[in-house]
Amino acid sequence: MLFRWFLVALALLGFQTLAAQELHVPAKLVAETQQPAPGNNVTLAFVFEPEPGWHGYWENPGDAGLGLQLEWTLPKGVTAGKPRFPVPKPLLIGGLMNHVYEDPHTILIDLKLDRSLTAGSTLPVAVIANWLACTDTICVPQQDRFALLLRAGDGSIEAGQRRQFDQWRSAIPVPLDQPARYAISGNRYNLAIPYPASAPLDRPHFFALTTDRIRYAAPQQARRVGNWLVIEMERQGQAGPIEGLLRFAPGQGILINSIEGLVPEGGESVTTLAANDKLSDPAAKLPALPWLLLGAVLGGVLLNLMPCVFPILGLKALTLAKAGGDGREARVEAIAYTAGVLLSCLALGGIMLSLRAAGEEIGWAFQLQEPPVVLGLLVLMVAITANLAGLFELPGFAVSANKATQPGVAGSFWTGVLASVVATPCTGPFMAAAMGAAILLPTAEAMALFAALGFGIALPFLLIAFVPTLRRLLPKPGLWLDRFRKSMALPMGLTALALLWLLSRLAGAEGLWIGLFAATLMMLLLAAYRFTSGRLRYAPLLLALGAGGLIAAGNALLPDAPSQAKASEGDFPGAVKFDARELAELRARGTPVFLYFTADWCVTCKVNEAAAINREETIALYRDKGITVMVGDFTRRDAAIARFLADHGRSGVPLYLFYPANGEARELPQILTPAIVAEAVGL
Repeated sequence: MLFRWFLVALALLGFQTLAAQELHVPAKLVAETQQPAPGNNVTLAFVFEPEPGWHGYWENPGDAGLGLQLEWTLPKGVTAGKPRFPVPKPLLIGGLMNHVYEDPHTILIDLKLDRSLTAGSTLPVAVIANWLACTDTICVPQQDRFALLLRAGDGSIEAGQRRQFDQWRSAIPVPLDQPARYAISGNRYNLAIPYPASAPLDRPHFFALTTDRIRYAAPQQARRVGNWLVIEMERQGQAGPIEGLLRFAPGQGILINSIEGLVPEGGESVTTLAANDKLSDPAAKLPALPWLLLGAVLGGVLLNLMPCVFPILGLKALTLAKAGGDGREARVEAIAYTAGVLLSCLALGGIMLSLRAAGEEIGWAFQLQEPPVVLGLLVLMVAITANLAGLFELPGFAVSANKATQPGVAGSFWTGVLASVVATPCTGPFMAAAMGAAILLPTAEAMALFAALGFGIALPFLLIAFVPTLRRLLPKPGLWLDRFRKSMALPMGLTALALLWLLSRLAGAEGLWIGLFAATLMMLLLAAYRFTSGRLRYAPLLLALGAGGLIAAGNALLPDAPSQAKASEGDFPGAVKFDARELAELRARGTPVFLYFTADWCVTCKVNEAAAINREETIALYRDKGITVMVGDFTRRDAAIARFLADHGRSGVPLYLFYPANGEARELPQILTPAIVAEAVGL
């Protein structure tokens, strides 16, 4: 302990002369809102970004180090709460245990505003922050001064700021609602923590907040005894209760307090987190990249068979039919189609990774969670439906009885683009693991997975184009092709209706009326184009400009989407809305839970709900067995659902999990039948 106090004294001395010193663990102070409401709280965030090789400290730094120290200067009527820290990691250096943060982390503090504050009054907030930055060999005191000028207001919070703070809050451990029990036996301090037998556990570690109870550097042992998790530690100092933090998974923990009591014996040994353990990175548990690439290719191939892809099969079928003609033409168009698919998948993957890197909690098919994107697709689907029905000839997509009346390369390319955008909302077999891994892997490897997915989607068409035997099995182009083309207007029209319904789900009644108005105006534009296309040279350009202006105007009129998605109409009757805390409480009580994640834009999800989940026999089955049904609706962005999916190696829906009264969760297939559901719950 003398070494620790020496570091503290050194830090306090250094803080006086640090004004011009380089910060190795720099920080910034951010407020969730600049206009907090009197009588309410406003959350402030200290955001730290350690340089490579440097680390900061938890509130109890361990055997050495110094946690964050704050000196506030606050206006009258404003008080600062206690800092709330995320889960640290143990770091053993020279026999001394440190509780540290090596990666970017955020510490939250709530300021309480008195009700007596008048609206519009300025609230200058100033704070001097002192902390310690260390490597394995040196420590440097850090100090910075922060100032915020707040103004008493209505407490409104921008959507982006709310999402960012929600992400930071999700990293803060919450208190356990029951006390742990401690017992001392010789030099052992044993702590029994209420923890459901069915709850997942990944190398637990107990970080003590109460000092002078345990030796931080001593190895910990853990065992599970029914619904208890027992942590055995080496005693050091006084006897008495202890408070602290149980880390039960990477970046996840719960706050513990304790009372003296009986600690159960026996149980099953559990591997604990070793100091300096580098395996906390979820990517370390992923399969090898070649297997992930193979899974992405197979997932792309099977995606052609998934229900969510069916509406786009009309355009793909036209490509197949044209492949029955000239071999060279078929190969060129297949390559163009593949290029469209690949570029679209890479673009979607790159945007998703960029948004996640910027702090957004999103998953695969994020584009269909945005009303402007859905409106644009709706207008496009209306145009394609009219084209397939023969109401007008859309350049690049037109097909006659014998061959494309326009060069087919452009049509095949944009068909590939459209197929990727519309046909990837749902994850299918093999694809789920690959797309879940993409959010954990380095950028280059993640982009390789997106490219592999696109290659899998296009692979059947490449085989038909480059294998003459397969191509000869297709019927020759003829008059039937024009009739087939017109019949494909039906699924395209149904797709447009589905997008209109989705727009109403995302943007309410206003979204429905804007969608209807946009679709009507698009039909009028197409009628005008048909009338002028043979007379006006620039008719295609004018059509494109008109459609673009229509989409832009519609997007300007769309209301902001609510922060929370409303319950899906296809939800299980009596189901509860997904909440991670409520799930943990249900499992702690031994209640079996069937948890499924869905979205209005996921056709596979809706087919499963109609075919297997919302059937009378299934509803009766769960009711008879006392199973709680919990639904996570991912129609709109939801940070909590995105995090949960990522924790389970997924980046999109559907996901089906059954939690028995005791035991680990069972994951169900992505294509369900009543028999599969019944078998999964062991009935």
